[in-house]
Amino acid sequence: MFLEFVEGPLWYASVVIFLVGIAIRFYEILARGVKPDLAVPRTDGTAGALRTIVSRSWTAKGFSSGAVFHLVAGYMFHIGLFVLLFFAAPHIVFIEERILGFGWTAAPHWVFIAAANLAFAGLILLWLRRVMHPVMRKISTFDDHAAAWLTFIVMFTGCMALLEGHDGLRALHMLSVCVLMIYFPFSRLMHAFTFVLSRGYTGAVMGRKGVQA
Repeated sequence: MFLEFVEGPLWYASVVIFLVGIAIRFYEILARGVKPDLAVPRTDGTAGALRTIVSRSWTAKGFSSGAVFHLVAGYMFHIGLFVLLFFAAPHIVFIEERILGFGWTAAPHWVFIAAANLAFAGLILLWLRRVMHPVMRKISTFDDHAAAWLTFIVMFTGCMALLEGHDGLRALHMLSVCVLMIYFPFSRLMHAFTFVLSRGYTGAVMGRKGVQA
């Protein structure tokens, strides 16, 4: 009964909140507009925007080893999570049945295990740095920790739900997914969608001034 609820009404409600919340956040960002730049541009802002979107994907020269650690752990988590989300067999079946109407070939089991270990290791390392590094600890908020723990719970319950036949574990995983989706648009997890806008805007503004951001 509970499984039917979380995979039915609660799932669809969380999807609506997720999509509407993202739309509202984007509207709020775009509705603010930008101040007119009255200075004569030295270079094209578009080129600067594209350059910054790409260049911010790795650590610039001169940064500390801590920044490199953050970069490596971040890629470990995001690559592992991407593989789990889109190439785990249960997720492909769910996407085919509930969202797109078609699926694709799932990753082999060993790839799933490797991706899971990569994602867990990256997430734990990022959180440990957040609580152990004195500067990161001071600038971190409840939102940062809640996002990390919710993501961990979703991944952990997802691995447990692979024990087919245990509807309780499957229901717990779906419940955590729904909670994360509802929380997502109103948290810093929105960077998954807004990082292109923020990087592009910074690159365009600096590019017009002749500065490589």
